[in-house]
Amino acid sequence: MIVGLIVACEVAFWVLLAAGLAFRYLLKMPRTGLALLLCEPLLELVLFTVTAIDLRNGAEPDWKHGLAAVYIGFTVGLGHATIRWADAHFAHRFAGGPPPVRPPKYGTARAVHEWKVAGRWVVAAVVAMALLQAAIWYVGGGGETDSLRAWQQRMLWLIGINVVIAGSYTLFPKRER
Repeated sequence: MIVGLIVACEVAFWVLLAAGLAFRYLLKMPRTGLALLLCEPLLELVLFTVTAIDLRNGAEPDWKHGLAAVYIGFTVGLGHATIRWADAHFAHRFAGGPPPVRPPKYGTARAVHEWKVAGRWVVAAVVAMALLQAAIWYVGGGGETDSLRAWQQRMLWLIGINVVIAGSYTLFPKRER
């Protein structure tokens, strides 16, 4: 049930995003579009609540509960940037807006950009780890929490990979030809 809800939340995220942007730009109803975009966090609240209820009702914590926490973390860390990216592209394509700003390609500006991207991923991973830890405490010592701890380790790896990528742009900046 949890995996199905995660899939439904992902589909609903993109449907709400498309509907919000369509109302905002195509139908010239910016308030309705904004209202639809502001409904996005409700998806995570529903997923969080259902996952907590599932654990409360005695379900053994497994990879599905960990995946729910990771999904919520990624939405918190990356959701706003995704919406901003889609908004810029949609406005350019359908509403005559300016072309979306491309990330810098070279030097310090590129390194700064990469650190910002890494920061979003780190926020996503830290939120996921915090939710996973809350689930571990919620289940208590009597429950099997190894799968949740495994997700926490994956999030640490994710943080490390993103820091290494951003650091490589700092230590070895790409130069213009």
